[in-house]
Amino acid sequence: MATAIEQLTNGVHFLAPELILVVAVCVMFLTGPFFVTEAGVGAPGLRKRWGALALVAIGCAGFVWWTSDAVRPLDTGPFRADALTWYVRGLTLALGALISIVLVDQIDDGHSAESQACLLAILVGVNLTALANDLIVLFLALELVSIPTYVLLYLPRRGEANQEAAIKYMLLSIFSSAIVLYGMCMLYGAAGTTNLAGIAEVFSAGKSDGAATLVRLSVALLIAGLSFRLGAVPFHFYAPDVFQGIPSAAAAMLSYVPKMVGFAALLRLLPLVDGLGVTEAVSGPSAQMLIAALAIATMTIGNLLALRQDNLYRLMAYSSVAHAGYMMIGLVVQSENSDVSGVGALLFYLATYALITIGVFALFAGVSSDKSPVRTVSDLAGMSRIHPAVALALAVCLFSLTGLPPTVGMLGKLNLFLASWGEGTTLGRSLAIVLAVNAAISAWYYLRLIGVMFFDTAPAGEKSKLTLAPAVAGTLCSVASILLFISPQQLWEAAVKFVP
Repeated sequence: MATAIEQLTNGVHFLAPELILVVAVCVMFLTGPFFVTEAGVGAPGLRKRWGALALVAIGCAGFVWWTSDAVRPLDTGPFRADALTWYVRGLTLALGALISIVLVDQIDDGHSAESQACLLAILVGVNLTALANDLIVLFLALELVSIPTYVLLYLPRRGEANQEAAIKYMLLSIFSSAIVLYGMCMLYGAAGTTNLAGIAEVFSAGKSDGAATLVRLSVALLIAGLSFRLGAVPFHFYAPDVFQGIPSAAAAMLSYVPKMVGFAALLRLLPLVDGLGVTEAVSGPSAQMLIAALAIATMTIGNLLALRQDNLYRLMAYSSVAHAGYMMIGLVVQSENSDVSGVGALLFYLATYALITIGVFALFAGVSSDKSPVRTVSDLAGMSRIHPAVALALAVCLFSLTGLPPTVGMLGKLNLFLASWGEGTTLGRSLAIVLAVNAAISAWYYLRLIGVMFFDTAPAGEKSKLTLAPAVAGTLCSVASILLFISPQQLWEAAVKFVP
């Protein structure tokens, strides 16, 4: 017990960015109710003040992250600070700031404190997932993401669609958490410890030969439970209904946060049990083949179903499913057989996809209003003449999702393709071909939206006014997409530093 307390104390300074966010969460939850009436009505402009406080907290956490000693690793006790931790922290804080900006205009003043607090709590959970060096800490971090997400999905609107979306996500998320917990229990039973470094040591010493079946079953359960967060087939069916019923800020958050959490957890767990420091009795191609099959099914089904959608949010939900399939290729590729790191390509793609999809939803929010919401493809008709700057920024983001130059989306897909093809195996080259075919399929529904914006005629009637904050956030994302295409080296170098 004393050793555990000592390890926890020694690792506290590694948690400084998260502690800053936790303090802000406590302040918002404890003081927020005092600024609203008994009916839950807040003073006009209160949401902007809470949004500013959230941005200040994220900025302070970002400063501590940027000035921290990233080269001094910590791999003992409950936490593990390494290149993955540093990368996920920076990505989470930067993208979290964009979500906070979009959220300001999507929430009423009376619930703004709780909404911003939930967002900050989700960011803490994402960072702790990357920091986890223990199964218990990892599970608690996953739940720290899930529980505030239920609240955040419910707060912005109180309509039936929003309530249905929140309930669907909550129930299915609880079910997936139970599967993950069951898989962790089996892994603990096979290794006799919950510490990830301890599990790796047990496997490398060959002490788990008699538990090969238990380990394989635990791997299958962990992949299944975390696939829900990724939105991978066949655990994707909640996505379109949930996306359709929630506002833009929540959809933007839901499109990238669960993926970041899921992939961070898999990058911590899979190296323990699949060919890295594991005896032949336990290791093997089973997990690799399972993920490859999920990747092919996910990207193909996601793109084919997106072709049939007229609701923008359902379309983007299936697009999110397809992109999860692309990223899963990075888990299959063996880096030692390829000139391009599979994990590096995955982390690079994760950053670029998150940036672009937040930009799309932010621009949807920027031109939406209660009288003229942008929810279907036809709502984009004539956008180039009504809001030409927004239409141009949205076109850039859609080009990037397609994988066309001069956007960073092209580099993301190219890196995954080269990593998969360069592996030299039949499986790797098959995945590369499927990736290329699916990228061509996705071009149909992305370019269709651009055609509607620039070539269709806007319907007569009252035109929506531009909401500045989300429009600016979306424009920044589109500009960043072009700048990262011109100069991607720093992001790529940060992504490839992590070696599982």
